[in-house]
Amino acid sequence: MIFSIALLIVIAFLAFKAAPVEKKDHALMHGAGQIGLLAALALFGMDYFTSYFYATGEMMSALHPYNLQKYAFIAVIIIAVANAVFGFLYMFSLGVFNEGGGSYTASMRYLAPGLSLVVAVVLLQDYIFTIVVSSLSGVDQLLSVTNSYNIAWIYHVGLGVALVTVTWFLTIRGRGESARIVFTMLGIFLMLTVVMAIGLFIAKSRAVVALPYTAPAITPTIWQAAYHMLTASMKGLVALSGLEAMSNGIQFVINEDFALVKWGKKHLPRLSGLWNYYSSKSGIGRMVQTAFLFYGGITTAFLAYFAIHFNAFDGTAGRSLVGNLSFIGFTQLPGGNILYWAYQILAVGLLATASMTAFQDLQATEWRDVAIGEIPEIIVYRDKRGTFTRSVTIAYIIVIIITFVIRGKTALGIPYYGIGVFMPIMMMGFAIRQHILKTYPKGARRSWGALGAGFAAILAGIVFIGQIVGKWTEGGWVVLISFSILVLTANLVLISPIGYREPKQIYRIVREKARVQGAMASIVEWQSLKMQEYRYSVIVLIARFFELFGIRRPVRYEPPAAAGDYDHALHVDHPDAPSLLQQYLDSKPRQPKLGGAPKQVSPGNKEGKED
Repeated sequence: MIFSIALLIVIAFLAFKAAPVEKKDHALMHGAGQIGLLAALALFGMDYFTSYFYATGEMMSALHPYNLQKYAFIAVIIIAVANAVFGFLYMFSLGVFNEGGGSYTASMRYLAPGLSLVVAVVLLQDYIFTIVVSSLSGVDQLLSVTNSYNIAWIYHVGLGVALVTVTWFLTIRGRGESARIVFTMLGIFLMLTVVMAIGLFIAKSRAVVALPYTAPAITPTIWQAAYHMLTASMKGLVALSGLEAMSNGIQFVINEDFALVKWGKKHLPRLSGLWNYYSSKSGIGRMVQTAFLFYGGITTAFLAYFAIHFNAFDGTAGRSLVGNLSFIGFTQLPGGNILYWAYQILAVGLLATASMTAFQDLQATEWRDVAIGEIPEIIVYRDKRGTFTRSVTIAYIIVIIITFVIRGKTALGIPYYGIGVFMPIMMMGFAIRQHILKTYPKGARRSWGALGAGFAAILAGIVFIGQIVGKWTEGGWVVLISFSILVLTANLVLISPIGYREPKQIYRIVREKARVQGAMASIVEWQSLKMQEYRYSVIVLIARFFELFGIRRPVRYEPPAAAGDYDHALHVDHPDAPSLLQQYLDSKPRQPKLGGAPKQVSPGNKEGKED
């Protein structure tokens, strides 16, 4: 017991000392809410890292009821390859879209505004269900401690609401404070997992008896086996939303080299290509996404191997898959029960804080959706710490409602979670392909680059369809309905009066309310004008459709302001240039209010008086 307590103290101390600390001068240097590498790794990678606790369990749940668990290596290979392909795609995209926006910005620039609108609404659904699934998975781990995995649903709901409330509170406290807490927990998790792995190898060497397992009475046909293998592969891919999260949230990352790159440029200049690749805020994002390349394949293979060896699956002995393995591994060490309890309770906290990835991306997405006319302007409010608190709170309320609707059952939320993100990944692949074809000179690099991006896009499309088919019996078919309703509703909101945006209103939302400046502000202003052009074209199309039936109604609005070329709007050659909306604001000065225009005064002297 003394050994386990001492080990926990040492691990917690090391993790806390390594955690990032937000200094007061950071806000002055980089802006409120901007974070470095360690904080980005914690906040944007947590959803991915914590998929360790449920992805393999979901994968094996599609195999072991049919005695197919020995073929899990096929699903593991598929998962590992998909992680690598999509990871490299998004690492490349950060060099092209290094001001944030993810596939939303990419599809707007290279594909079509209508597709960009689809991406926007699908991502909102995905982020909401990320919070739901992460919180309820935390509840599953908590109940595994007392072997109460199958307890009544009301307890799952109550505990899930409690966990998401903690996450909501931490998020609105600001990114710096949230990142330190989350990184400390992540560090403890990684070190304890190494200890658990050592314990599992010891258990295997000691020939510890496997858990009881009853083989199914019916052997599946080859086609049934193939279907279950597809289902297993798709369930192991639920956490790839982290790629889009980092790409979308790059706007919250500080624009400077992290410590390793600074050291490398100084001491190993011959590797300048590597250091430049991981330089600035794009480099920080790429470093976070580099962890995504291999983590999913390694952890899934590790857990699947020992799950098969010890017959440890979700629900066995009243525990989750990871709960069973952690119990076996830690109890091989002196005082291992303490480590087991600590690990499971830590899992609860980690899965709850995994919601922070979604909360961060909701902030990065919703203020842009307000600017383009998809969400009412009142949603935009950014506090002094840089947090969009209204977006976070609204999402929190929706999550609580959904948790009650699905009665706290994690499996009922999973069909909606993880499916939607592959649509944006597909759009990103096709957008990157267009970028390569338009900007690269003819040659092998251009051909192979376009081929690789196209392959990633097609693979994402196959996975998107595979997710729906693989989860069909669990409600995957409902996703088709919800997807169609979301897209239709998004277009209806956009063409309604709520969706109308004039240049002055766009400027107010982006520059004054969201307090975003520089290239990111220019991108969103361009996107907003582009979406208004799309809105106008839809309204005209509807008017012409009704004219076919003799119903003629003039279009209420004049054509919107022209968005122009993306590169011109972004001011690539002059990043400090004023907003592209300035030309429209200057041509339409503000109308004087009652009492006349305000008095114009010159700047005051040192005492505050006019000269």
